[in-house]
Amino acid sequence: MENDQSYLASLKSIETENTVDKVFYRPIGYRIARSLTNTGITPNMITIASIFVGLGGGLCFVHDYNILWALGGILCLILANIMDCVDGQLARLTGIKSEVGRILDGLAGDLWFACIYICFIIRLSHTYPDFLNGYGWILFFGIALCSGISHLIQAAITDYYKTIHLFFISPEKGKEFESIESIKNRLDRMKPGINKILTKAYLIYTTVQEHITPNLQNLLLHLKEKYGNPNNIPEDVRINFRTGSKKVMHTLDWLTFNGRTIPLFCFVLSGYFWLYFIFEIVILNIVLIVSIKRHEAMCAKQEMGI
Repeated sequence: MENDQSYLASLKSIETENTVDKVFYRPIGYRIARSLTNTGITPNMITIASIFVGLGGGLCFVHDYNILWALGGILCLILANIMDCVDGQLARLTGIKSEVGRILDGLAGDLWFACIYICFIIRLSHTYPDFLNGYGWILFFGIALCSGISHLIQAAITDYYKTIHLFFISPEKGKEFESIESIKNRLDRMKPGINKILTKAYLIYTTVQEHITPNLQNLLLHLKEKYGNPNNIPEDVRINFRTGSKKVMHTLDWLTFNGRTIPLFCFVLSGYFWLYFIFEIVILNIVLIVSIKRHEAMCAKQEMGI
């Protein structure tokens, strides 16, 4: 299917797809997306539906260990991720795209995992009601909060690195890449409402991304000063960046939906669901730090060579 031009057109880029997505999620998403063209069903409808399916998956994990509840939650999350693929692929196949849709798409996974963390807290509090004289829920809440914050930062950086990779393929591929300034300019022109609220949240998201990646920001500033329009960036500069970026992508795969849910599913099936908190806070944050250091070193090297 990787030689099917229609299929490739439904992807942001084959370069940024991980193995599980290429083998499983994207082909299924493509077939469903194709069947939905000309039906009146929009990508935003699919995104909103995926949010509820994913939340249903999280709610399955609130119950005491039962293989049926565990499998039900896993299947719901798999289905939600397929739907998450469908909305993006449908948008690219039909040309039906919106800023709100992109923000909702980014929020979907965060909402699924927020529900999972809350359900894990409830389950731990129910399993260990007398822990710390009945105040164990405070510790459980603190651990879940650390996991949630870790998840948000990990997701933000993963999305940022994938988007900037697309930008270096072509300005058209990377048109979703935005700076703080461009988002602020758009906010100033927006009328009050849900769109403006979502865009303000997106501004905070982008601010975190830029703050954590100073060498990348210096590289982008250097390129802007030297070449002006992104279309003027030489192809050899683009290829050099993507060569270095692709090496980091292999590490970043651990921070994607697939990288975190495969261990999550194993922990849930084993009954030791609380191990996911350790995996999230310790292992995935180590992966995040390594990824940032490698990407920042690559950007610094790229800047020196320009």
